[in-house]
Amino acid sequence: MKLTSAARRATCTKENAPVKSPALAIKDKTAVMGILERGGRVRTSVVPNVKKKALQAEVRKHVEAGSALYTDALQSYNGLNEFEHQVIDHVVAYVDGKIHTNGLENFWSLLKRGINGTYVSVEPFHLFRYLDEQAYRYNNRKMTDSERFDMAVKGIVGKRVTFDQLTGKTLDAIQG
Repeated sequence: MKLTSAARRATCTKENAPVKSPALAIKDKTAVMGILERGGRVRTSVVPNVKKKALQAEVRKHVEAGSALYTDALQSYNGLNEFEHQVIDHVVAYVDGKIHTNGLENFWSLLKRGINGTYVSVEPFHLFRYLDEQAYRYNNRKMTDSERFDMAVKGIVGKRVTFDQLTGKTLDAIQG
């Protein structure tokens, strides 16, 4: 049985300046979901919204039925009956015995630090790439630099990313 935490985050993007009203703050953000196996790997994905259908599809795609599942109190997680689902309501407490999402909250803080401090400008079109990079860093944090380098080099052999794929634009359109 796997112990898994799932949580979602709305991530700020360049074109969306922070809004003062909490009710409006989420409106102009891109939804991101993360699933962390306790003591294991994190998986992230950009999701279309934080509604039940989208989030539960991601949980079912990545988590084995019968696993212990710990989530925050978002109502979209209700109805995951094929899991041993327990909820931690952050209004009441952040930890209740083994029930918490702290490992995933740690990942979100690292991601936000990278976006706000290193990358500064993240377009929604590329957000999945930043998520993949941070998940790679998190999942391989115990490797040495040389092990990580060897793994990265083996992963790029025979692969090519064109300008069009990277930017969604063609060189002809840019050069006039």
